[in-house]
Amino acid sequence: MAQVSLQEVSKVYQPGDIKAVDRISLDVESREFVVLVGPSGCGKSTTLRMVAGLEEVTSGKITIGDRLVNDVPPKDRDIAMVFQTYALYPHMTVFENMAFGLSLRGYPKLEVANRVKEAAEILGISRLLNRKPRELSGGERQRVALGRAIVRKPVVFLFDEPLSNLDAKLRGQMRTELNKLHLRLQSTMIYVTHDQMEAMTLGNRIAVMHQGVIQQVADPANLYEHPVNRFVASFIGSPPMNFILGKIIRKNGRFYFDQGPCRVKVADEMNPRVASFEGNPILFGIRPEDIYDKLFVQYAPPENTVTARVEVVEPMGAEVYLHLLLGAQSVTARVGGHERPKVNQDIDLVFDMSKVHFFDPNTEVAIV
Repeated sequence: MAQVSLQEVSKVYQPGDIKAVDRISLDVESREFVVLVGPSGCGKSTTLRMVAGLEEVTSGKITIGDRLVNDVPPKDRDIAMVFQTYALYPHMTVFENMAFGLSLRGYPKLEVANRVKEAAEILGISRLLNRKPRELSGGERQRVALGRAIVRKPVVFLFDEPLSNLDAKLRGQMRTELNKLHLRLQSTMIYVTHDQMEAMTLGNRIAVMHQGVIQQVADPANLYEHPVNRFVASFIGSPPMNFILGKIIRKNGRFYFDQGPCRVKVADEMNPRVASFEGNPILFGIRPEDIYDKLFVQYAPPENTVTARVEVVEPMGAEVYLHLLLGAQSVTARVGGHERPKVNQDIDLVFDMSKVHFFDPNTEVAIV
């Protein structure tokens, strides 16, 4: 397998100097599964297409293994790409669709048959080899598209939102299958998605993109627990992180975050980093799962307890999303499924201050 390296890569569309990708650098190690995630229009698919050779690089370098591939045609890059659309030939059987690329390259018939059989066994579609695409479900068609890539035995697999056309249940199943596939093939894989759940469950590392720039590259746990800025903090996690603009005040030698009805004590270990913001605006962030209903907390420190009014209750089965009004500020809490406060009821909330985040309101860079 091969390493993929992007060095200061940019893509500018003319006319208009539209900068889709802006000087991004990323190293994907051999056998690694890296996910590019971000909202529509952030440049993630353009980046993947430049790696594949389907888009020209405006500036910068892309290497696959030890070979610079900026000017290498897609067919000579030894990569295989799986697209959002299945792009199967409707008049061909599953076997013929999977074998077509190898046949074009002049592989012997026996080797083609063996490769197709091997890929079909890996994907669990051996029984479908004689069917036409119209006789398959969406999930089965996606497996065939994966099989067409696997038979190539490329050094790098590229996936461009391959699951977005499937329903929620099938997406979950296919995520599991892709994880198994990576473990079995031990291939280098780069995967593009706008779905942060897909990113968190699939990637060894995740690169979060916004407006053509990579904001942060990290493993899922570090990305979730230590976002480098407000965008990453808000994009990763469901429901998204709550943000409250307030200020840092000192009372009896202790630091507090203060925003009218929301006044909570800053954890001692965070004091050195927030001290310079005393008396100045600061952006406070807390994830919904770090807000608890006081009734269900064994010990609720009064300095970390606030009162909010319930606006909407969303039962989600094993958990409940509470949409609350804290003064004029809307916040969301994710609590246990047994907690069902009534709409327009006031409840006491406890903030887990050991897990909060603070951001500079001007640069939106993380302070803590």
